[in-house]
Formats: sequence, structure tokens, C-alpha cells
Amino acid sequence: MYGSDGAGDNAERTAFRKAEKKYKLYYEEHSKSSKKKKQPQQVDLSEVLDPKSISESYNQKGELPPGIVAVNCGFNRPVFRLEDRPGFYFIPGALTVEEQCQWIRASLRKFPQPPNRTNHNAIYGPIRNLFVAAQEGKVLVEEEGSDNCSDSESSASVSNGDAHRWKFYEEDIARSRAKSCKSVSASVLLRKLRWSTLGLQFDWSKRNYDVSLPCNKIPDALCQLAKRMAEPAMPIGEEFRPEAAIVNYFGLGDTLGGHLDDMEADWSKPIVSMSLGCKAIFLLGGKSRQDEPLAMFLRSGDVVLMAGEARECFHGVPRVFTDEENAEVTPLESQFLHIDDHCYLEYIRTSRININIRQVF
Repeated sequence: MYGSDGAGDNAERTAFRKAEKKYKLYYEEHSKSSKKKKQPQQVDLSEVLDPKSISESYNQKGELPPGIVAVNCGFNRPVFRLEDRPGFYFIPGALTVEEQCQWIRASLRKFPQPPNRTNHNAIYGPIRNLFVAAQEGKVLVEEEGSDNCSDSESSASVSNGDAHRWKFYEEDIARSRAKSCKSVSASVLLRKLRWSTLGLQFDWSKRNYDVSLPCNKIPDALCQLAKRMAEPAMPIGEEFRPEAAIVNYFGLGDTLGGHLDDMEADWSKPIVSMSLGCKAIFLLGGKSRQDEPLAMFLRSGDVVLMAGEARECFHGVPRVFTDEENAEVTPLESQFLHIDDHCYLEYIRTSRININIRQVF
């Protein structure tokens, strides 16, 4: 997502785009007067690679499908690579359920905190304590006296992202203020959270890392985890340096289009990508959009590494399974039993979070 999408005029006709359309969420058509709940269209998943099944078969029988190789690297979980995609590794179930819940909590409560930037910065400026505000049912209201407060026809954007123009209020207070000022509930903002950035901040307008932007270092616990996960893909004798990360948030119908992550200096170092929450389909293509992509499931706790030649491969997420039958988040429910965890569980039941960590320089 940091990188380019590489789309051209013929993007709609490429093999990658066809695969995106094949696996994308579509609904059965009903008449406009029908009161039936919309049902997802059935899609053929028979060609989707299943890392969980591969790992189970390998552990029980020592068998692997053609084109998949087990990596002997002393890791505590089976690590696999693809013969025709050098530099691509996948580690099914790499994170324990406890670790998954730890990083779900951090992704929702801590990672969107300033100075980390989110997709909300452009309109609302840096928002503090969004998750807590959503838990408490608060509403973000534009402060009286700001240029747009009493002008119902004005643009929703805030010049320079001035955070002082917006403030969280209890719902009843917000209701009275919202008569003349713009407002949006914290729960809506949480659902519309699409990304947050950790460590070195990325300037989306310039498409490069801006070392002048204020930032906090990536949390040490996440750094240590990323270093450990990166080991199978690292050059011998070198250690991964986590310097930047993006957290992607996916809800119902959300996708991540085919793109390249190409803004880091040294592509021999891997991107460490961790999946949390609902199951998804990941597409891994080749160096051209015309190359037929491989589709694979990614479940909560799975880790993917992309290094070397794999960094030049188009990839994306055309589908997230948010329905109860296919989301496969039941193991997480046992860890979110406390009353204070209700909001985490409610969110992750229908959402996916992806944390991908990079060495920039």
C-alpha cells in the first residue's frame, strides 16, 4: 500500500484484474421490493492455496503439494516457500492466539494514536483515543467558531488538518452542538479507519518516507516479533531492522487492489506481514499484471514474508470473509471474555487487520 499500483490503460483486462474480480464479494440480486437479506454469491475456491491444510499435511505425513518447499531454518513453526516465487515465504499459525489478541488490542487502541498518522488526518487532524471514544459512545464535533461550523454548505475538509477544530463529546451534548456544527460518531470513525502508520511516516502525496515528520519508534515488542519472523527470509548474518509499519484495517466489502511495495531502499530485506481477524484471500502475482496470480487463504495468526524478487511481484487482497461461517475467528473469542473486551470482539468478528513491517534504509 505504500507502493505503486502500476495500473495502466489495460489494467481491467489483465490476468491479475480478472482474478480480483473472480474472488471479490458480490451479492445475489433481488428485486428492489424484496426484504430478504442480501446473500453473498457463491465463488469457486477450489484453486485457492490453503496454508493451514498444507501445514497439517506436512506435520502429519511429511507431504507437500508440487511447487511448495519446506524451509529448514530452525524456526518453531513450519516455514514454506514457493519455488516459482523466489523470496516469498509463508508461516501458517505463526502467532499464538494470545499474541493475536495482543496485537488486535494494540492495533485498535494504540497504533492510531498521534503522532502516528491515519487516513482520518486529512479531514479531522490527529485524533486521540478514538477506540476509547467509540467504546463510550462519544461523538466528534467541530468546535464553534471554526470557519465551517455554521456553514452547512461548506466542505467537510479541515484546512491543514487542524485538530483543535474537533472535539469528542457525550452524545447528548454533541446533539445540541451538532445543530450548527458538523459531527460524526466515534464508532463510525472507527469503522472507517483504513490505515495507520508506525515508525517512520510515509508522505502519501510525495510517495516517499518523510523523516521530518514527527514519529514514535515502533514498539519494542513488535520490533522483536518482526525480527524473529523475518529470520527465514534474511540474508545470512544480517538482522532485520524494523523502521516503519503500516496497519491496514478491512471491514465488510473492503479490498486492497493489486500493487507493488517499492519505496524501501533494500529489497533484499523482507516485508513482514501479519494477519489478524477474519480470513482473507491474498493474491500473489508476478512482475507483470499479465502474469497469472496465485490465490491463497490468510487466516488470523498467519505471517507472510516478501523479500528479493518477491518484492517485485504484484499482490493484493480481493476478499475478506466477514460472515460467521467463513471468518474463522472463533479461537479469538475465548481470549476476549472480559466485559472490557467486548468492543474488541465485536470489531474483529467482522474485520481483518494486517500489520506489515519494513526496513526502510
